[in-house]
Amino acid sequence: MGISRDSRHKRRHTGGKRPSYRKKRKFEMGRPAAMTKLVLGHGEKRVHVVRGRGGNLKFRALRLETGNFAWRSETVARKTRILDVVYNASNNELVRTKTLVKSAIVQIDAAPFRQYFEQHYGQEVGSKKKKAAAATAKSEAEPEKKSSHVLRKLAKRKGELESHLEEQFASGRLLASISSRPGQSGRADG
Repeated sequence: MGISRDSRHKRRHTGGKRPSYRKKRKFEMGRPAAMTKLVLGHGEKRVHVVRGRGGNLKFRALRLETGNFAWRSETVARKTRILDVVYNASNNELVRTKTLVKSAIVQIDAAPFRQYFEQHYGQEVGSKKKKAAAATAKSEAEPEKKSSHVLRKLAKRKGELESHLEEQFASGRLLASISSRPGQSGRADG
């Protein structure tokens, strides 16, 4: 029979039946949900191309492992691995099966954002602060060379992290929300 998006088969709001005056049409067609799964290292991403109405293409992601995530307050985006699905407001089943959908809360690898922060502000982040004290003794012998211009630039920048972000950086995993639609665009960006 196929999936149909018409409303002609529905009853009237009074409860009466509507007469059927035509068959199903192609433009009322629906397709099964993509149910994009998170792949953890043992597989590769799988995206199918689907031809839509008017010759337009949809990219149906079936398996994904990475995404392009933005840190809005810093106006920076980095491609990073998706590690886990931790929350979904619509359905707990989607968390258990690690299904990627729009507005799902996922854990992502913090490394690319940590590297950005340390390079941009010249400060250590997260668990590295404890290691930094031990590393200072070693680094005093051979400090990283920076020009006076770079040092002046870094001095102007004030990189302050909120406490919950500091904890997430320490664990090496950041929480992010998926803002794209993986079943339509073939990407899990957030």
